[in-house]
Amino acid sequence: MYAQMVESEGNRGDLTAQERAFQDRIDAGEKIEPKEWMPEGYRKTLIRQMGQHAHSEIVGQLPEGNWITRAPTLERKAILLAKVQDEAGHGLYLYSAAETLGVTRDELFEALHSGKMKYSSIFNYPTLTWADMGAVGWLVDGAAIMNQVPLQRTSYGPYSRAMIRICKEESFHQRQGYAIMMKMAAGTPEQKEMAQDALNRFWYPALMMFGPSDKDSVHSEQSMAWKIKMNTNDELRQKFVNETVPQAELLGLTVPDENLTYDEQTGDYSFSEPDWAEFFEVIKGNGPCNRERLQARRDAWSEGEWFRDGLTAYAEKSAKRRAAAALAAE
Repeated sequence: MYAQMVESEGNRGDLTAQERAFQDRIDAGEKIEPKEWMPEGYRKTLIRQMGQHAHSEIVGQLPEGNWITRAPTLERKAILLAKVQDEAGHGLYLYSAAETLGVTRDELFEALHSGKMKYSSIFNYPTLTWADMGAVGWLVDGAAIMNQVPLQRTSYGPYSRAMIRICKEESFHQRQGYAIMMKMAAGTPEQKEMAQDALNRFWYPALMMFGPSDKDSVHSEQSMAWKIKMNTNDELRQKFVNETVPQAELLGLTVPDENLTYDEQTGDYSFSEPDWAEFFEVIKGNGPCNRERLQARRDAWSEGEWFRDGLTAYAEKSAKRRAAAALAAE
């Protein structure tokens, strides 16, 4: 998923009878719906996670939108445009799901623009070549799928249902990215070199998408108890490496890790940890494109104010006309 550094409030200590009944429902696999009682910590954690997830979908359009006008063919342009449109839709699904918990969309945007709410660290890296569109689809969307498929079973009903369609579309995005890498890797030596360079630059940022190592992830226990989070960071990272390395080998590309080895007994790959100092610097706002990405979102918000005002005025006038018509009909 695209939500990193999610903090959880509450603990597994003494529970009230109401909290115990709530946890029993979660343990039984029931879905929690918007108007039902829930602990405040559960609500806040969901808002934070869904908000960060939604922001990541919206900010994630920027590095790809950068290549829409420069795609190598008209077909590639149409495919990329459709993908960026999908990401916008994902953001809207998630903002709508978060709104069922009592937070407004304006409040979520304010939290993003002020830096109070984060988005995935991966979107603070530049997309320098067309091959990066392949790497983003293959690696970034691949990592997202690894996180998001389990969220179809998450305990909050609106979030769980939103993830069903999102995962279907993200799976297509991953295949589309891999298709680009296949084309590049089978092309000229220069194209294959470009594909390898994209893999080199996006490999470790993709591993960082799962969040810090379990030993440094201090808030996972409660989120997993509430089934807001379904797997640990390290479990998902290992699964991603296990599935992605054979794909790189099929492409004829080399994963940029000298320590990468395969254990035949466990079926797992051993691999180097990402540079966690870099990860935390990016999370703090000091990545290659943090300021550029966030300013782009602030600019879009301010430049779209006239349109939002127009929509509001139209809605108010329409409501008045309907009220007048209803009164006249009485």
